[in-house]
Formats: sequence, C-alpha cells, structure tokens
Amino acid sequence: MQFLTFIGSTALVAVVAYLKTRNTKEDSSDGYFLGGRSLTAGVIAGSLLLTNLSTEQIVGLNGAAYQSGLSVMVWETLAAIAMVVTAIFLLPRYLKGGLTTVPGFLAKRFDVTTKTLTSGLFLTGYVVVLLPVILYSGSLAISGMFDVPELLGITHKQSIWVCVWGIGIIGSIYAVFGGLKAVAVSDSINAIGLLIGGVLIPVFGLMMIGDGNLLEGLSTLTTENPEKFKSMGGENDPVPFYTIFTGMMLVQLFYWGTNQQIIQRALGAKDLKEGQKGLLLASFIKILGPIIVVLPGLIAFHLFEGNLESADSAYPMLVKKVLPNAWVGFFAAVLFGAILSSFNSVLNSSVTLFGIDIYKQHINKEANEKTVVKYGKTFGVALAIAAMFVAPLIADAGSLFDYLQKVNGIYSIPILTIIIVGYLTKYVPAIAAKIGLISGCGLYICYLLVDVYSPETFASLHFLDICAILFVLNVIIMLIIGKLYPRKEAYIQEYTKQVDITPWKYTKQASIVICIIVVGVYVYFA
Repeated sequence: MQFLTFIGSTALVAVVAYLKTRNTKEDSSDGYFLGGRSLTAGVIAGSLLLTNLSTEQIVGLNGAAYQSGLSVMVWETLAAIAMVVTAIFLLPRYLKGGLTTVPGFLAKRFDVTTKTLTSGLFLTGYVVVLLPVILYSGSLAISGMFDVPELLGITHKQSIWVCVWGIGIIGSIYAVFGGLKAVAVSDSINAIGLLIGGVLIPVFGLMMIGDGNLLEGLSTLTTENPEKFKSMGGENDPVPFYTIFTGMMLVQLFYWGTNQQIIQRALGAKDLKEGQKGLLLASFIKILGPIIVVLPGLIAFHLFEGNLESADSAYPMLVKKVLPNAWVGFFAAVLFGAILSSFNSVLNSSVTLFGIDIYKQHINKEANEKTVVKYGKTFGVALAIAAMFVAPLIADAGSLFDYLQKVNGIYSIPILTIIIVGYLTKYVPAIAAKIGLISGCGLYICYLLVDVYSPETFASLHFLDICAILFVLNVIIMLIIGKLYPRKEAYIQEYTKQVDITPWKYTKQASIVICIIVVGVYVYFA
C-alpha cells in the first residue's frame, strides 16, 4: 500500500508537469533553458525552495541540530536576506542584460575566456561534487524508507545502485527532455507536498512528546533542553555566530544570487516584477525553514535522549518513530520529489552552461538554436550517466552537508568576487577577472590541503573566515590591476528589452519586513 501511494503521487506530479509544459517551444534557447521566459512568482518561489531542499540538507541540517542545537538555523534564516539582496541588486541587472546564464554577463563585462573559465568551474563543481552526492544521499533515504534490500532480496550495496539509477533516469527525463519549465513546474507541485510532509514530522514528534498535545510537547521540549534553543552559535558549534559577519553572508550571496543552478529560475521570469515577487516569497518561506530542517533534529535529541550512534541518523530515525504507516508512501514521494528536484536542477543548469557557453561559443559558432539545444541534451544524458556510475562509489555520506559547504568554497568565492566587482566597477579589465578566478581557486585549494595534512595551522579560523579573507584579497587584487591597467572604455550595461524590467512597487517594503523578521528571530532566541 505504501509503495502504491508512492508511485501514484510521483506519477501525478509527472502528468501535471507534462500537461503544463507541452505547449512550450523547446527548440529555442529561451524556450528550453528558461521556460520561454514565462515563469511566474509562485513557480519561481516553489522551484527555488525545492531546488535548495534535498536529502543531504534535510538529513544533514537536522543531524547538526541534534548535535549542536538551534544555531545551525543560520543556513536557513540568512538565506532570506541573501534573496532580498538578489531581488533588489542582482536580478534587475541580470534581466536588463537578457542573460540566459550568469557567465554570459562575464563575456560582455570582461571577455569570452573569463566566461568559459567560469562555466568550466560551475560544471566541474556540479559533476564532481553535487550530482553524485545528491544521487547517493537520496538513494540512501529511499532505500531505507522502503527497505529495498528486503523488498527485492538484494544486498544494501545493490539497493543503492538500483535507487541511484532509478532516481537518475527519472530525473534525466525531467531535466534533459523537459527543459527548465518542466523542472520548475514539477518543483512547485513537490514544494507544496514537501512543506506539508516536512511540517507533519515535527508536529507528530511534538504530539508524541506532549502525549497528544502539540503545545504541551513544545513546552516540554524547550524547558527540558534550554541549551539547544540558542540562536547564536559558540566557538565550538558548526557555525559560530560571528561568522555571519565574515564568510556566511558571502556564501549565501553566491548560492542565491550567482549560482546558475539556483538563479536560473529567476532568469526565466516573465518580467522583473514576477522575478522579484518570486524571490521575496521564497525568502519569506525560507525563514520558516528551520521548522523542517532544524526542529526535527531537536525533537530527535529529546526523544532518543541524545543516545543515537550517528547524528545524521536523527531525522530518518525520527520519521520511522513518529510517522503513521498510512503516511509513509506520501512522505516518500515528497522526499523523492526533493531528491529529484535537486538532481534535475543541477543537470538542467549543466546542460544550459554547456550548450550556451561552451558548444555555441567554442565548438560550433554557426549552430542554430535547435542544434544548441540538441547537443546540450546529448551532453546532459552523458553527464547523468557518468553521475549514476560515480554516485554508488561514494563510500561515506556521514558528514556530507558540512563537506559540501566547505568544498564549494573552491569556486563560489572566486565567482562571486568577479561578478560583484564586474557590476560595481567600470574600468577593471578582463585580466583582473582571470587572475581573480585563478588566485581564488588556487589559494582555497591550498587552504583545504593544509587543513587536511596540518589541521592545527588554521585551527583558530573557521572555513567561513577563510572565505571572507580570500574574498577581500581577491577584490583588492582586482582593484589594483584595474587602477594600473584599466579598460580603455568604461563598461556600460545595455538593456536588451527581452523582458519588462519595471520593478515590483512593494519590493523595498517587503524586503524591510523580511529583514526585520530575521533579526527578530535571532533576538527572540538569543
């Protein structure tokens, strides 16, 4: 019965996504890569949230909360402010330039080599880290929820292979053959299910603590575990509070404002109003994120009395303990949707980057849009197959969330640096951007190697501090080069008139309200 509910819920999403997208022209770049620039606020918000939320985050952040308490909510709450900055500063500039990819701006601002280097960095990060990790962590969740080894009479290792290929094939069909609109529409439907299912877990958990009374359960949880309900992390916590003012905001700005995988949803907006409303709606909902990705970890700490062998097992164990059997199929379908969303979003972005920034730019400059889409899809299929082979080889998924955040610094900080400097200056030349990319990546890799072989060297610095130091250093290097060897002509951004860039009239008011709520949450739990 659970399995039938799972299949039915998953199939329903696929049918609705097909019906909603069958009239989108996907033989053009805008039609395939940006959903015909037709995405509305609700679709953008739902897709942003579900692209971000997947098993490594749900399991990883709840595990961190189980271990360290409420302070890890910074990954959720500060994201709201990063989206506000994106809506006010970055998105108007992206849409004014008619961008399909973020690196597309770098070609106009600096040169084609800078764009190609950036696209290569994005693709390397997606292929080596993101796709295999999403597939592997998702497969662990699905295999455990349905007890696939027992169901099919196979070993645990074989069940991971089965789940990886199942998720990979279905995700590829969405992303490669449906384009961004199919991804975004299916994301929006799954987002509703994830919000419902995600909220039910802490609700059932609190009712279990309070013997059927939700408020009584919440009161018991907070009074018996006061040390877990502090918003400001200490020096030994995964995210010390002071890092909000060093590298945390930079990492969030990169993720929500310049990461192709995420921002592609907003680039597909029908106009600036819809894009801004979508980002701000997502940012408001993001403030409520800790209910799904932090609170369950705190409930698990109370119910299991802190005695679990692994912190990352907190969420799966809680789901198993509190969720009624009748809900398991639905929740598995929702979780499957979250896994699928992250996988197909990364894949769709990879196809876009390859098709626009590499194939069209370097392999076949004369290719028409239909040919670009065709070869982009071919690349997507190859990429998906490669990820499906690599994913089961990942041996240890124990600390994936922390690992991902740390490793992503290799390309996140250099890319953020050159985009910010590119928009805020007019005379910094292309050579400065190339040096910024190379020095940023190289220095961060050196830090990671030193941290592995001589951890005491940077023991007093958090990796977010390193991100901040390298960001400032990169900016200084680029500005010095700009002063010594400036561009001959000032860069002026042209308006391509592909979409209306009249801003939403309530953008500033909504942004202020969101920022006040975030600060209020911190003050309340301080």
